Amino acid sequence: MTTKRPLAPASIRPPFARYSHGVEVAPGARLVFVSGQLGVRADDTVPEDAAEQAHLCFDNIAAILAEAGMTLDDVVQVRAFVTDRAFMADYMAVRNARVGNPPPASTLMIVAGFNRPEMKVEVEVFAARLP
Repeated sequence: MTTKRPLAPASIRPPFARYSHGVEVAPGARLVFVSGQLGVRADDTVPEDAAEQAHLCFDNIAAILAEAGMTLDDVVQVRAFVTDRAFMADYMAVRNARVGNPPPASTLMIVAGFNRPEMKVEVEVFAARLP
């Protein structure tokens, strides 16, 4: 078995988008849990555009994973939060472009807001890699 195996039972509806219903992680894999990352730059500025914020979220996640010797290809689950249904398509396009294959398990929720009103997207991930 590779590090991760997508789970797609034939008895349930296929995913609505590019994600896996479930992902099995191989025994002995190292795990990294990344806290929710907001679309904010190192200088504390926040772009107006939801897609740019989503890219920043994934840039920040990639930097955190690199500290553990991992990449976005090692992501097995994504949990994302947007503050408006209008931002879903932008976020999903970024997610689809940034994560590897097979696609990770994924949840997307619409929330009332974050600690700063200009923030529109937050993303957290779990990653796994065989030693």
